[in-house]
Amino acid sequence: MRLKSAIWVAAYLRGCQTEGIFGAVRRRGAEDAGAVFVKLALLDGRAWLFEPAPQSAYGDSHPAQRVFAPTSPEAIAEQAVEERIAREIRFDPDAWVVEIEDKAGRHFLDLVSG
Repeated sequence: MRLKSAIWVAAYLRGCQTEGIFGAVRRRGAEDAGAVFVKLALLDGRAWLFEPAPQSAYGDSHPAQRVFAPTSPEAIAEQAVEERIAREIRFDPDAWVVEIEDKAGRHFLDLVSG
């Protein structure tokens, strides 16, 4: 069984904070099963956006594990990330948006290429 989104977000932010990375919830979504999007601001005008990976990307991983995929192959202009976030929220008003800041680009998410 997958953790509720609210619990996962709280644990994720706590983990980032223990590594010295600032993070905050920018938008609260559905407590139980809202999709979680993570914006990683590189503090130089660029950012990454990580979205829930499609179910096919889970492979042999545990079904309760959350898997994320970057929305672009490299960091892009922060304004473009913000526009993508706005589109995602219009599509799914139950979505969460978490933002972290790290110049080194650390995010502590399991990545799926693609």
